[in-house]
Amino acid sequence: MKTEKAILVHLSTSTQDKAIADIYMEELKGLVQAAGAEVIKEVFQIRSEINPKYYIGEGKVNELRELIEETKATCVIFDHNLSPIQQRHLEEALEVKVLDRTQIILDIFAQRALSKEGKLQVELAQLNYLLPRLSGKGQSLSRLGGGIGTRGPGEKKLEEDRRRIKDKITRIKRDINRIQRRRQEQRKSRQKYPMPTVSLVGYTNAGKTTLFNALTRANRLASPKLFATLDPTLRRVTYADGVSFFLSDTVGFIRNLPFELISAFKATLEEVKEAACLLHVIDISSPHCQQHTASVEKILEEIGVVDIPIIKVFNKIDLLPDGQKMRRLRGKINQNSVYVSAHTGEGLDDLKSRLRQILFHDYQIFHLRIPIEEKHLADSFSKWSFVLQKKNLGEAIILRVFARNSHILPFLPYLIQGETN
Repeated sequence: MKTEKAILVHLSTSTQDKAIADIYMEELKGLVQAAGAEVIKEVFQIRSEINPKYYIGEGKVNELRELIEETKATCVIFDHNLSPIQQRHLEEALEVKVLDRTQIILDIFAQRALSKEGKLQVELAQLNYLLPRLSGKGQSLSRLGGGIGTRGPGEKKLEEDRRRIKDKITRIKRDINRIQRRRQEQRKSRQKYPMPTVSLVGYTNAGKTTLFNALTRANRLASPKLFATLDPTLRRVTYADGVSFFLSDTVGFIRNLPFELISAFKATLEEVKEAACLLHVIDISSPHCQQHTASVEKILEEIGVVDIPIIKVFNKIDLLPDGQKMRRLRGKINQNSVYVSAHTGEGLDDLKSRLRQILFHDYQIFHLRIPIEEKHLADSFSKWSFVLQKKNLGEAIILRVFARNSHILPFLPYLIQGETN
């Protein structure tokens, strides 16, 4: 398929928004390129109010029509969410495919989802988004052809009647609910053991997957493309003494993450809500660092993340022009933040140390002597503590464990005096 040529459109409602609009258009350009299209023109408009028919003014619609003819553009993409009526009127006026920001994000997710769960979640999000836009879509898509914005359910499914679309949505929700129940069972199974779970969150392309690989020695795809990795992964991170925790890599967030995706990815986002600690990975080298941080914090609030410790991990310090200054400042930063380079490994020991303080603040190392006739007690320790060392001396078993004080209380008679630290 030939590469599509896209014209991007952004509407600002005041002159003060123009500087921010440049940032937003830069991000939209990255999204469109990630979806596989070529950006050939960017169009801005400052207008005090939104046109209910076209979103932009009619004069700007005429200007777009002339640009399309001049550049041979195949689609127009808005950095806003269009109503079904606005989208339909624009397609009729411009006679090319008109997409909004949500459709581009959904399209990228459709390309990147690899697991059955991911594909189901993306398809559910697309169908929920497209359902109110079905009227007249079959004819318009037949005219406009395929490409970005039509992957996933595709043209054929869009020609189905509403009842069949709704039936499909119901079936997908049922399948996702089964996956969610299985995830809950897996979480309950993990909770039986002492290892807590830490979840990585952050703006897309902040370096979460690179950090995940660095901490777990995994080999997940790390790419500068937006939403390069989509399906969640869980791996173990182990300290030198054998103490460990699970690390979960989740989908990247983005400004105004479509509601359809938040809803569809509920099962995946449950991993975030159930975590013992969150690592909010922030690209400190990005000029939009503050805006991206605020967007992630807003989404965490929307999905109901409360009372979970969060460490802000300022990543990519190796890309800073004044890296030496940042390294000197690092020791003065509060306990809720740390500066690292997932690429070079700098700061990762500090991060792991900070995590250990949060995850295991109420743990201690204990030494116990269990009589051999009570061997079953020694075997039970691995279910609720970290067994760092185990020696069978014949008449007794010597244990060195890392456990909560409250859990060790029933075993006080077995403690070896002077050996607890």
